[in-house]
Amino acid sequence: MRMRLGRDLVLALEAAVERWMSIDGVRRLWARDASLWTNSDESSWLGWLGLVPTPSASLGLADLTDRVTALGIRDVLLVGMGGSSLAPEVVSQVVPSPFDSPTLHVLDSTDPAQIGRVLGECDLSRTLCISSSKSGATLETSLLTDYVLEQLQEHLASKAVGGRCLAITDSGSLLEELARRREFLAILHGVSSVGGRFSALSNFGLVPPLLCGRDIETLVDRAAKMAVRCGGDVEAGRNPGVKLGLALGTAALMGRDKVTFILSPAIASLGCWLEQLLAESTGKVGRGLLPIVDEELGAPASYGADRLFVYLRLAEEFDPEQEESVERLAGAGLPVIDLTLSDRFDLGGEFFRWEMAVTVCGSLLRVHPFDQPDVEAGKRATLDLAAAYESSGAWPERTSIAVDVGLEAYADPETAAALRQSVGPGAGVQELLLAHLGKLGPQDYFALLAYLEQSPDYLDLLKQMRTGVRQARGVATTIGFGPGFLHSMGQTFKGGPDNGVFLQITCDDEADLPIPGRGYTFGGIKRAQADGDLQVLVSRGRRVLGVHLWGDVGSALKRLTSMVMAAA
Repeated sequence: MRMRLGRDLVLALEAAVERWMSIDGVRRLWARDASLWTNSDESSWLGWLGLVPTPSASLGLADLTDRVTALGIRDVLLVGMGGSSLAPEVVSQVVPSPFDSPTLHVLDSTDPAQIGRVLGECDLSRTLCISSSKSGATLETSLLTDYVLEQLQEHLASKAVGGRCLAITDSGSLLEELARRREFLAILHGVSSVGGRFSALSNFGLVPPLLCGRDIETLVDRAAKMAVRCGGDVEAGRNPGVKLGLALGTAALMGRDKVTFILSPAIASLGCWLEQLLAESTGKVGRGLLPIVDEELGAPASYGADRLFVYLRLAEEFDPEQEESVERLAGAGLPVIDLTLSDRFDLGGEFFRWEMAVTVCGSLLRVHPFDQPDVEAGKRATLDLAAAYESSGAWPERTSIAVDVGLEAYADPETAAALRQSVGPGAGVQELLLAHLGKLGPQDYFALLAYLEQSPDYLDLLKQMRTGVRQARGVATTIGFGPGFLHSMGQTFKGGPDNGVFLQITCDDEADLPIPGRGYTFGGIKRAQADGDLQVLVSRGRRVLGVHLWGDVGSALKRLTSMVMAAA
């Protein structure tokens, strides 16, 4: 690990290391001493410290792997949100796979088009479904599992669809009850003292890629070696996880809270896992880190004094152009932390290093690294809206402010009234966007909250918007696809520092999908999630404007992109 931080940050980090040593912080962390944080129940959530024995000892899954192979499985469909799906997806994309091994597909969206596309990529007659939820009651996972079971029933000659499913969940959960009732092939348990985003090295993170032929034993071995390097007997200044966490926390306290990740292309998918880990662990009580992932690199002058860059380099796939860009940033005096992975299996070590780092960072920020109170608030709002719809048959009306071709701007009543007053009652969507983006100031960030299908074309347009705003306004930018981001960045959006300006994007669904046993569709629950998200953001005093795309979504999104670029 190499740190090029500048004099002021180096001195502050040295002081933080000395203080951590004076309070015996490393030993106390491994002793699960809750007084390092908020002195509440943190000691109950540090089970991840012990998740790194060899897989043969911790998993014992050889028999299950043999049974899955005997079924002739070609596709593994993972149904799960946030911590239940991000790590296994990263492992499957980063760690090499043997020839002709099953393909992992992740279903983590309530967008009907996204659901249809993911299922369309699977041969359901040769698909294994893994339903993964720590609580066993995650709304999206429950609804999607019911839908997938129904689809499997239609495609399998045998009516015993449970034999093509397995569950990963904590003991005694509702998901375990369903799995036993439907006679799932297997039920694999989580560890009660390990939260979802810290579960990369547990059954949640390892079983799906293992069943897709990945070498999990080597991955976990690298994690175990990193755990030794981060051990309770290694002082803070030489401890790679602790020192990284102290650097992150110190930088945030000095105003550099936008942790901007630069990743070698072969490990780029790690960014989404890091995004959730940092955002949910630190973004609360008005404090926290804002992880910036997949933002196009700019010239040093593009960045403000709120940035800290972290460059994760894969040594075996050196990218000279990327290296030159990072060197320009460091040469201009911007703080850069360099981490090098010798090969793809070092991913296991990074899982452990970063779990340690955010835990230590939480101590400096005096936050509880293992809860997510504002995520829970969003879930409650969604459930309330869905229940109201089942009772009344109608969703609450949005407060429309302006309509254009394919676009309708909306906001909460108070924001709508303020915008009408500032831009005039006859203003169009373009003028509203100009006024909204005009709220961005130094140290702020711009977030696109897109309740759309995660298609490459849509992502490209969203990237054009974020790049245009970054270049014109000099602020950090981020993109979240809903509802997935609600389980990661949603926490810091609502609970972290109040320096975000949000543009929520919703759309008409060309074709909707029914949810078995429910009085609403997937398009309907996606609407409830977007409205619940808006409701909680507004209750936290956040600056948010919504734009609904109607008609042809692609054409409307192109029009919105042009307007945002012009308003930036």
